[in-house]
Amino acid sequence: MKTFEQLNIVFFGTPDFAVASLSALVEAGANIVAVVTAPDKPAGRGMQLQASAVKQYAVNKGLPVLQPEKMKSPEFLEQLKNLNADLQIVVAFRMMPEVVWNMPPMGTINVHGSLLPQYRGAAPINRAIMNGETETGVTTFKLKQQIDTGNILLQEKVPILPEDNAGTLHDKMMVAGAELLVTTVKGLAAGTLEEIPQDNVDEQTIKHAPKIFKEDTVINWERPGAEINNFVRGLSPYPAAITKLGDKMIKVYNITFKSESHSVAPGKYDTDNTSYLRFAAKDGWIYINDLQQEGKKRMPVTDFLRGFRG
Repeated sequence: MKTFEQLNIVFFGTPDFAVASLSALVEAGANIVAVVTAPDKPAGRGMQLQASAVKQYAVNKGLPVLQPEKMKSPEFLEQLKNLNADLQIVVAFRMMPEVVWNMPPMGTINVHGSLLPQYRGAAPINRAIMNGETETGVTTFKLKQQIDTGNILLQEKVPILPEDNAGTLHDKMMVAGAELLVTTVKGLAAGTLEEIPQDNVDEQTIKHAPKIFKEDTVINWERPGAEINNFVRGLSPYPAAITKLGDKMIKVYNITFKSESHSVAPGKYDTDNTSYLRFAAKDGWIYINDLQQEGKKRMPVTDFLRGFRG
């Protein structure tokens, strides 16, 4: 049996969320034999090739980096096999074929941003807030064929505060997930973890977290104000809730709901052109605090109203 420091680990990840986990492993003394991340992509005004956050960290730490275009390419599979990994770790990475995740003797483990089996899918952080949850968490589990259904290893609860949005919760869960991952790998090395199958879960009780598309971000003003508030929080700062203001589309990042009876049709807006912009919900008014008009920068509502004539 190898110790934590002796395990040959291949790490798969791409965005900042994954960097926290990779950094935590490196700082704990893990033996990362290679890092697999997305190919460089054109970005910015000049469309210069941009390395992923994970690649930038790995290069800075002198870790070998692999950037396969196709996960099933014979060349990549041969490279992976030659690394003789005991364990693979996946954090915020694309779908992996079985030939990859089933390669190492200890399997492949994933860090997921929910308390599985709840919120399986691509957008667990957003969806939990959008649904008005007051608690979520992070889960480490073994990969298997169906997404987010493998045996659970460890979980850590994370509270969702009323002032949290998807951005602040993402950052808290990024840290919690990194810490939980190190504990998980140490437990696997020591043989002290008991795997908990998800096979006997009642599918009727599961809330899912599918990928969010643009049509999923449109505010429905017919809903109660508290639900609209959760909807906006769950999409802020990215991809952001959207609505029509006159003939222009705006992104809404932060709102205040005031419960109040009125006879205004939901979705109609009202402004004094100086200090407030509000939309009617069915049980009150939604005051916009922070927004972005098409082609403009994000700004506080008072700045926006200086140039707005509604």
